[in-house]
Amino acid sequence: MDGYLGIIAIIVVVALLAAGGMFLLLRPRGKSAPPVEPPEVRPVPGEEQAPSVGVAEDDDAATTTLPPPVKPAEPMVVPPAVEIPPPSAGRMVRLRARLARSQSTLGKGLLELLSRDRLDDDTWDEIEETLITADVGVAPTQAMVEELRTKVKVLGSRTPAEVRGLLKEQLLTQIGADLDRTLHVKPHGERPAVVLVVGVNGTGKTTTTGKLARSLIGDGKKVVLGAADTFRAAAADQLQTWGDRVGAEVVRGPEGGDPASVAFDAVAKGIEDKVDVVIVDTAGRLHTKTGLMDELGKVKRVIEKKATVDEVLLVLDATTGQNGMRQARVFAEVVDVTGITLTKLDGTAKGGIIISVQRELGVPVKLVGLGEGPDDLAPFDPEVFVDALLGD
Repeated sequence: MDGYLGIIAIIVVVALLAAGGMFLLLRPRGKSAPPVEPPEVRPVPGEEQAPSVGVAEDDDAATTTLPPPVKPAEPMVVPPAVEIPPPSAGRMVRLRARLARSQSTLGKGLLELLSRDRLDDDTWDEIEETLITADVGVAPTQAMVEELRTKVKVLGSRTPAEVRGLLKEQLLTQIGADLDRTLHVKPHGERPAVVLVVGVNGTGKTTTTGKLARSLIGDGKKVVLGAADTFRAAAADQLQTWGDRVGAEVVRGPEGGDPASVAFDAVAKGIEDKVDVVIVDTAGRLHTKTGLMDELGKVKRVIEKKATVDEVLLVLDATTGQNGMRQARVFAEVVDVTGITLTKLDGTAKGGIIISVQRELGVPVKLVGLGEGPDDLAPFDPEVFVDALLGD
């Protein structure tokens, strides 16, 4: 009995201990402190509160957002300033010194030979050689020498002034002082004058077109340029630069496009804008004469549907000499050339090409390039040229 009671007592003690352990495990460890709210910030009277940056308020939560990216400022495109070129009148006189430097060898050499006390056959041979070397051409040289020999025999003794006068007379005769070198750029009522610029690439054709536009604008004319050399992207870009500088509209087409179409559009633009002159720059490829003839012939025919082609200017490089003469013959067969522009005349002592190219083509030199500057294209003046040739 006592043993049985003892067992019961042990069971009760174990049960109490187990109940106490469970109580300890399940008892809350302590109440957590309530969240502390931030103190309310009251605005100071008269002071505006800056809005919080980057936090968007929401019913459920606050979401942090980044400010939108700042676009870089686009560079300001400043249009080029439009220049006011000087008029064409008197340009060759202003550029005479530059011309004299390149031609002095020819002029001084001839004057020295003709001033000798005794002019024998050897001296006349030297005079003839000097003229031919200057690209005067064989036939004009022979004519000049023959005339000079006759005049010298008549004069007998010769002073330096007489010798200079004889030579000047003969040079002016061969150059053709009486030729009409007028550039026909007067509009026809509502239609502008049209100038077609032709020549081999590399002679300065596109540059001449741009310089001619400057010269005409300097004379008070309004000009449109046609970039019909569509086979060279650089040609159209170059012409655009020239046009932008003087405020001349440039009509251009897609690279490799139809040159006649560009020429037509340029003339149409000229009529629409009531300009005085449209200058069309053409391609100068000489792969085959047939292709060149077809292309230039088409350009001219298409232009004539809208207006008259008043001038066809052939651009030649004076430094190429007789090679330039061969080019001139090809173009003369292709189109009806009305005038010649000689570029780089200040860079060669072979000014006699003026005589030979006029004699070969039967058309006058109307313009000459006397430098790299934008205003170095001048109307050709035979008197100024010969004076520069012979010196003071």
